Amino acid sequence: MAEPSSVSPENPWGGKADPTFSDNGLDPALFVESRRKGSIVSRANSIGSTSASSVPNTDDEDSDYQQEAYKETYKDRRRHAHTQAEQKRRDAIKKGYDDLQSIVPTCQQQDFSIGSQKLSKAIVLQKTIDYIQFLHKEKKKQEEEVSTLRKDVMALKIMKVNYEQIVKAHQDNPNEGKNQVSDQVKFNVFQGIMDSLFQSFNASISVTSFQELSACVFSWIEEHCKPQTLRDIVIGVLQQLKSQLY
Repeated sequence: MAEPSSVSPENPWGGKADPTFSDNGLDPALFVESRRKGSIVSRANSIGSTSASSVPNTDDEDSDYQQEAYKETYKDRRRHAHTQAEQKRRDAIKKGYDDLQSIVPTCQQQDFSIGSQKLSKAIVLQKTIDYIQFLHKEKKKQEEEVSTLRKDVMALKIMKVNYEQIVKAHQDNPNEGKNQVSDQVKFNVFQGIMDSLFQSFNASISVTSFQELSACVFSWIEEHCKPQTLRDIVIGVLQQLKSQLY
């Protein structure tokens, strides 16, 4: 059977007496004071933790500041790189126009309409276009001349082959050309015919004006260049040449 708790001045709460108070004889009021101080300390700790939680995190602020600074630095680098690229592009364009102006001869010639003023980009481009078109025309003209020269070379080669064949035939038959007419005789016949025609031409043609010259030429052809007239002239020249040779 449990023993009844005794209440005494030394143990006012009843129950088993605290040996601390019973042994050393401390006053229970001291225990109450200590409990009160403990509650105050715990309450201060809770308030301190709450205050600590409300204090802003300075490490996060430093991190945000560093990120903002990095963004600003990145923008500055991009802006600087863009500026450099734009400057290089402008320098390349300026160098291209300077090269054109130094290469194209018409850009180097002085234009009195603009005086000593520097040529604008539009004028440099226009002069360059004109010069390129001129070069294309010259190239086409040279190509046509080269084509004509090639035809001449081909004709000369054909004439050379024919001449070699004639020489070879003459060498095979040395007596064949003895009775042939010389080139000098041929020239004398041609000269006699032309002299006779020129005499009648000079007597019939007037050079007062081009219109009158044209009319006289047609009139002379109708009168002095008939087949019968030419035949008579040729016969007369041949008879005269024959009398001179024999």
